[in-house]
This record gives sequence, structure tokens and C-alpha cells, in this order.
Amino acid sequence: MKRVFRRKIYGKMLTWKSESSGRTALLIEGARRVGKSTIVEEFAKNEYKSYILIDFNRASKDVKSIFDDLMDIDRLFIFLQATYHVNLHKRNSVIIFDEVQNCPKARQAIKYLVADGRYDYIETGSLISIRKNTESITIPSEEERVQMNPMDFEEFRWAMGDEVSIDIYRQMLEKGMEVGPSLRSAMRDLRLYMLVGGMPQAVNEMLDTNNLQMVDKVKRNIINLYNDDLLKVDSSGVVSRMFLSIPSQLSRNASKYSFSSAVGRISENKMAEAMQCLEESKVANVAYNVKEPSVGMGLTKDNGCFKIYTADTGLFVTLAFWDKDFTENIIYQKLLSDKLSANLGYVYENLVAQMLVASGNNIYYHTWAKDEKHSYEVDFLISRGSKVCPIEVKSSGYKTHASLDAFCNKYSDRIGERYLIYTKDYAKDGATTLLPVFMTPLI
Repeated sequence: MKRVFRRKIYGKMLTWKSESSGRTALLIEGARRVGKSTIVEEFAKNEYKSYILIDFNRASKDVKSIFDDLMDIDRLFIFLQATYHVNLHKRNSVIIFDEVQNCPKARQAIKYLVADGRYDYIETGSLISIRKNTESITIPSEEERVQMNPMDFEEFRWAMGDEVSIDIYRQMLEKGMEVGPSLRSAMRDLRLYMLVGGMPQAVNEMLDTNNLQMVDKVKRNIINLYNDDLLKVDSSGVVSRMFLSIPSQLSRNASKYSFSSAVGRISENKMAEAMQCLEESKVANVAYNVKEPSVGMGLTKDNGCFKIYTADTGLFVTLAFWDKDFTENIIYQKLLSDKLSANLGYVYENLVAQMLVASGNNIYYHTWAKDEKHSYEVDFLISRGSKVCPIEVKSSGYKTHASLDAFCNKYSDRIGERYLIYTKDYAKDGATTLLPVFMTPLI
């Protein structure tokens, strides 16, 4: 059974439609299989009198070639209506360019179509900013870009039929209340999210079968799809190996991603190109080390020192045991029974990265020398107003936060709220707020 899940991006699309009034096109970027096409078509059905969806993965040569010549826009509209058997209505119809990166001329045409003003336009794209897809065209300035991520924890709970829990946790956090007896069930819900992830296909399979082995198969298919995509845009295989190595790199518990151990020795230019490709693919989230933590952290980021996380923790779990069958995959049993060993704590780190990005944050981290042999590290830094909020992540109930304290002492003039994210209940420890992991999106 195919379901259309409730997604937060729908509200952003409504805002665009209302405020733009046809003056811009909406470009929804994101990795494949995050649900872009589904939610866009649902939006078109609900908010317009009619729509045409052009899937450029399947569109004929005739359809693609119509965008080569825009001298007669009337002819283009007549052709599309005849081909797709849809009547378009002035200011009450939308034309969807699905996977628009596969027809660069259609994306370039947005400038003239928007200027014409008769209809609205929504584009979706994966790997859309990769240079090879856009090097021969003029990127239209009439685009508003919105990033679509895998389903976040709240959207996952909505899919599971739970419409109220996250709102209740939000109220608890605002009042500084403990979750109390609900903590156990909340953490169980979170562990299920960690296993299934936020890819709509995987969530749909979970609802259909309630079988994690079947969900794992869906996730493996998605990972294979991503790997194939990455090999298409980088035939050297460097970007593919970077993606597949994410769990092993995080398990090293090192202060940065090691190119040499993941892909071998490559030039700095190739490394920069591979990083750009991986980031633009939207299948991974990158946290850069900042040399000078401040509100403008992007200004002092170290482009050669970073950590990479998968954009979806459900895929991360499957990727971590890629070479094993589901029945051998102990992480499923360990997570479900809340017996995740300390050396698998990087799963929580990936989850927190995903949650912070889904909430609209750019993520950074900071390391500095403790002594000649040891270093301090703050897992994540995010900006709030004119302040920096440091975040330390633990996969247990331990309340120690030496690195967090050292960081706040070192940069006391710029610290906002400080957080320790862990597996126990809400608490305060001096100036530090201790948060259960499922409250991360509420920061």
C-alpha cells in the first residue's frame, strides 16, 4: 500500500505559492527517494485546478526537445496539454519539472516561463547542482530553493499515527519539565526511528509488514541506488567510496574524516571536488571543524578538517553492516533492546547530526589541544542569534561533560545555551541543559 505521508515542506510550499504569486519557480532539492515527487504531486492535486507532471527520467525525446526553442511559448503550452491530456488554466495550474537535472534546457527555460506569468512552476532535483548537469546552461535567478530531507522524527511519529507526542515534549522543554514515566516509551519510539529511518519507502514497508528484515531490504536498495548515482557523476569511484565509508570513519572516533584510509591518496584538488560532489548529492551531512567558534562559523571553517554523516540514520544502520546479512546484524537487536554497546555510540552522533540539519541548522564542531597528547572536542556547534550553542552527545546516561565545560570557559563571551544530549531524562546541571535525544529537534 502506497501512502502519502504528512510532510512539513508542504507548509513551505503553501507560503511560496501565496507570496510568490507566479513571480518565481520553486526548486525542491534533495536526495533521491526522500519523497519530493510524491509531495509535489499531492500539492498540485490539492492546491491547483490542474497540473502537468513531466518526469524527465521518463520523458520522450519530443518532450525534452520542446524546450530547445522558446521563441513560441504558446506552442510549448499547446504541445504539453496535448501530450499529457490536461487543460491548463491561467494562474490556477502548475507545471512540475520532476528530476529537472535530466533536462537542463527545461531548467534554463524557467526564466522565460516565469516571465510569461500564466502558470506556476515547481522543479524537483537530485544531484541537481553537479556541474556536469548545468555547465552548458544559464541557471535561472527566478528560482526559490528549498531543501527536502528524509522524514524527521516528528514526521515519522505522524506516520506511526502519533500526532501529539512531539508537541507535548515541546511544552515540557519550554517549562523545564521531566518527561518522567513516558521516557521509556519515547526512547523506544526513537530507537525504532533510528532503525527504520526517514526514507518514505522504508517507513511504508514498516507500516505494511512490521518486519525489520523487509525494511532492511528496502534500505539496501536505496543505498545501491545512491551508489549508482555517485558512480555516474564520479566514475573514479572516490565519492562512492567516501559515502560507503561513513560508518567506518565515524567508528574510528577520530577528530576528522581520513581521506587516505577511506579512498587512498588523492590530490587536494580531487579531494575538494569529491567533497563538493558528495555535499551536493544531499546523501550526506558534513560538519566542518571551525578554527574560531563564533556566530559566523562558516568564515573560519577548516575545509580540510570535517566529519561526514549519512543524511538518514536508518540508511546509516544498514550501511554500518553492509557486508552482513540482516540476521547477523546485531545492531538491530541491540538498539531495540536498548543494549547498544559504547563502541556503537556513533549511531547517536549521526542521528543528532541528522536532527540538527533537519531543523535548519548548519553544523560545525571544534577541537583544541588539552595537553601534548590529548584534545578536547565539542561534537556540534550551532548559532542562535548572536551566540554559539555547543552540544555534546553521549550514547548513554552519563552526565559528565568535561569538553563542554572547557569550551564554555574558553569562549565564555559568546556562549548561549549549552546542551548535553543523552539517553536519560531532562535535567539541569548548572548552566548545562541535559536533554533526552528525542528532544534534539526542539533546541
